[in-house]
Amino acid sequence: MVELFIFTVFTYLFYRALAKSIAKLVTRLRKPHNLDAELRQLIESSSDNTAIALEIKTFLLDLINDAKNDSEKFSDPRINQAQGILDRAGPSAFYWMTEISAQLCLLAAAQINGIPTNVSAELGSSATAEDIVRIVVKV
Repeated sequence: MVELFIFTVFTYLFYRALAKSIAKLVTRLRKPHNLDAELRQLIESSSDNTAIALEIKTFLLDLINDAKNDSEKFSDPRINQAQGILDRAGPSAFYWMTEISAQLCLLAAAQINGIPTNVSAELGSSATAEDIVRIVVKV
């Protein structure tokens, strides 16, 4: 009778420990299911997010230089550069670039409506597109 009780207790403890370790493993292996979770995961990995942010900033500055030099829009080098960013960061990079674009649109709307912004305070009246990207996209 005592042996059955001890066997039951050990079996219970074994299965409980096994269930906890499986739960931890599943939690670690579970991947985010939406863009916000992927962006959060990207930001949390501090070693990679700075490099990706720098690539996005470089991409935006290259697009501005292409526009200034009347280069072809949607050229192969720019598409390949964007594809490289998307391959490295996944959908998070698209979300991040869209967020930067939205901030730039809000900044332009504020400028048109005469609303002062922190960018106009930092740059003054002599702002270039490159300077604005450098202020908005801080690495």
